[in-house]
Amino acid sequence: MHPNQIKAAYPAEKLFVLIAVCCAAAAMPLTFTGPAVALPAISRTLGGSPIALNWVTNAFMLTFGSSLMAAGALADSFGRKRIFLIGLGSFALFSAGLAFAGDIVWFDILRALQGMGAAAAFSGGMASLAQEFEGQARMRAFSVVGSSFGVGLALGPIASGLMIEAFGWPTIFLLVVIFAGLALGLGAYFLTESRDPDAAGLDWPGALSFTLALTLFTYGVLRAPESGWGDPLVILLLAGAALLFVAFGVIERSLKRPMLDLTLFRYPRFVGVQLLAAAPAYAFVVLLILLPVRFVGIEGVSEVAAGRMMVALSAPLLVLPIVAGLLTRWFTAAAICSAGLIISGAGLFWLSHLATGSTPTALIGPLLTIGIGISLPWGLMDGLAVSVVPKERAGMATGIFSTTRVAGEGVALAVVSAVLSALIQSRLGAEAGEHASIAAQQLVTGDLLDAASNVPAIGHAKLIHAYNDAFSALLWLLTAITTTTAIVVFTFLGRGAGESAVEAEDLEPEGDEDALNASNA
Repeated sequence: MHPNQIKAAYPAEKLFVLIAVCCAAAAMPLTFTGPAVALPAISRTLGGSPIALNWVTNAFMLTFGSSLMAAGALADSFGRKRIFLIGLGSFALFSAGLAFAGDIVWFDILRALQGMGAAAAFSGGMASLAQEFEGQARMRAFSVVGSSFGVGLALGPIASGLMIEAFGWPTIFLLVVIFAGLALGLGAYFLTESRDPDAAGLDWPGALSFTLALTLFTYGVLRAPESGWGDPLVILLLAGAALLFVAFGVIERSLKRPMLDLTLFRYPRFVGVQLLAAAPAYAFVVLLILLPVRFVGIEGVSEVAAGRMMVALSAPLLVLPIVAGLLTRWFTAAAICSAGLIISGAGLFWLSHLATGSTPTALIGPLLTIGIGISLPWGLMDGLAVSVVPKERAGMATGIFSTTRVAGEGVALAVVSAVLSALIQSRLGAEAGEHASIAAQQLVTGDLLDAASNVPAIGHAKLIHAYNDAFSALLWLLTAITTTTAIVVFTFLGRGAGESAVEAEDLEPEGDEDALNASNA
């Protein structure tokens, strides 16, 4: 049998393949919504500086996002099922290890390793799914996966809050292990191995330069609030990141089959899909991290209460991604996605007018509006990602798209945290003295007590007021970015079907048609 030839699968087998990928997809968001709710509790147990606590989330997002393209290339070269199973196994193992971490450094290291396993599982699973389904069935399958991701986002905060209150924060990783174990069992039995016969293996120079560039950039942005943007080390980190990104581009342009095909960015539809992938990062995902910290650390509510409030934000993802898929019968994907981002922007603007300490009832409206808005493009993004490249390059397509989405989330969280810290510091004023930057960072991580001890001249009420003003200003900024993205996405994706078909033909690399004919022989 040709390496890329796929045996015919019965409908029941395809259903179990879809369930396996959905279980893996549901486990991924639990790994960053859970620790966000648990961050104050983790801080009390493991200690750590504000930077170390920021890495609790950023370490996972960084390695997840930076490894996705490499994982997609490995999946195409060495087998999508194999990479899916290896990734799931390591993801489950490191998730279990987090429950037994003895200090914050080991916790952050395990989070980074967990992200690498998640990248392999996600890339292998999505590429496998693209081989199992065709046409509209593939679009529907990806919409179901998007909804499964929404299940993890919706259940994550409330389930984590209940488990923290009842058994302690280490147990939040148990649910992750259960989902990963179920996906591992189903995938091992039902998935059919497939690979790209023309794959050239892993581009090690490209993978290393891209990963190191993201690492330096993230560390530089996280360090800047403490040391200042003019600190020599911060400048060196950001300059090194820029040089490595340039080196990555040069490396990819020199390869016949690059990990990232830069020529794809000549096409507006492909660029539009990448902008769409990044949009949820600053319109939605950063709130999944910042709001639980605000509720628990600043407002003093319980983890369970914080989880309940987050349900309004994430619950729409349980249903609306599938509804968005159905809406494509009457509206273009560009119109649905852009309308969703506009709705999210309206929700962000509404939320900016609600002060810290507002009642849960008052928060339901804006949080629900943001969740409804982001759910509309959520169900269409993955299908759009694989629709602009040939089927045989599915691993590359999902790798690029997922890298943009997840790396964008990590970068957005680092940048937004730095911006929030700077806004808080500016509002504390000269009265806070030389410890203003430390106090601002501690407020960002929800450590109100230590922030107050660092600036004793400022009372708790003024600290909370400074945090509230800074958070509102941040939401105004996110509103503007989200609205601008909606306009650009509509412009780039809103093209005629005929033009899109021609573009899809142009995107097909030479030799792929021959390879596909050979595999069907």
